Amino acid sequence: MDGDRIGAKEGELLLYHGDLISLGYTASELMLRKNRRGMISYHITRNINYTNICMAGCRFCAFYKPLGHPQAYVLSIDEVINKAQEVIAQGAKHILLQGGLHPKLDLTYFCRLFSRLKENMDIHIHALSPPEIVHLSNLCGLSVSQVLIKLINAGLDSMPGGGAEILAHRVRQRLSPNKCTASQWLEVMACAHNLGLPTTATMMFGHIESYADRINHLMNLRNLQDETGGFTAFIPWSYQPGNTSLGGHAASAAEYLRTLAVCRIILDNFPLIQASIVTQGLKIAQIALKFGANDIGEVMLEENVVKATGLENKSSLSELLRLIEDLGYIPQLRQSVSFKQSNNDFKKCLGGGYL
Repeated sequence: MDGDRIGAKEGELLLYHGDLISLGYTASELMLRKNRRGMISYHITRNINYTNICMAGCRFCAFYKPLGHPQAYVLSIDEVINKAQEVIAQGAKHILLQGGLHPKLDLTYFCRLFSRLKENMDIHIHALSPPEIVHLSNLCGLSVSQVLIKLINAGLDSMPGGGAEILAHRVRQRLSPNKCTASQWLEVMACAHNLGLPTTATMMFGHIESYADRINHLMNLRNLQDETGGFTAFIPWSYQPGNTSLGGHAASAAEYLRTLAVCRIILDNFPLIQASIVTQGLKIAQIALKFGANDIGEVMLEENVVKATGLENKSSLSELLRLIEDLGYIPQLRQSVSFKQSNNDFKKCLGGGYL
């Protein structure tokens, strides 16, 4: 509260022993210092999963299917365009594109897809998380930087922070040994930022990780943000065990709020921290706005990954606006920070003009 940064050991102490209400109060105060106008951002988008075929086989995932499975699919470019046009008709200017690590979908598919989307509509393409980028790099024999440059030239505007899970080798070896490593995830993000491509960051918690692992994850993100300034938002969400081989139990709402507050306290250089309607539902997401979040998430017109676990939380635009206004905050449609912005505009957006 005095403006000093807390360290990793202090972060662990807060997770273990911090009073929940005190954590919420502190995180809320810190959020309002960054956001004195009291604005809470939201978005309208569609999560288009271009394929559910994946060779990673992550133990926490209920969405993926192996090649040849009767429920496996790959969307054609025309099918993706149709889905994007549907969401534009409902007021969106942004799509999220993610999918499995398909053994045969190469860089050509994505370059054609992005180019066709840009030819057909005015849309912001937020696509391909670090594991997908590393996978494409391995498939085509190009460096991560070369892959990103080709995708940017084809129309990629920003990149989601999926696939981070927990940035700890021990955890990832047990959860997703066939996916990119923690260091590779961070390297992809650093490369993207250095190329001028903004990204988000995520953390999936509440499975097999320790509190120390969560804090180490946040410290890695804070350090990289200090170096590059390229993260626009952070989205923490709790693991959902339904229909997964890992099983277990989901974190409680109190555990989610505790972790969210500590994320805000540690990540002092992130402009936005997002509440998770998809995993927590509307009411807990609203409470999260008093625990450090300053983004309520999206009116998500399509979501398949969490839905595959058996959990489905939806929201309408009117519901999102009411949740924000009932707390005395001001709703603000989130702007999409794009690669095409000048460096000065990009830094301005990250420095406080983002809302």
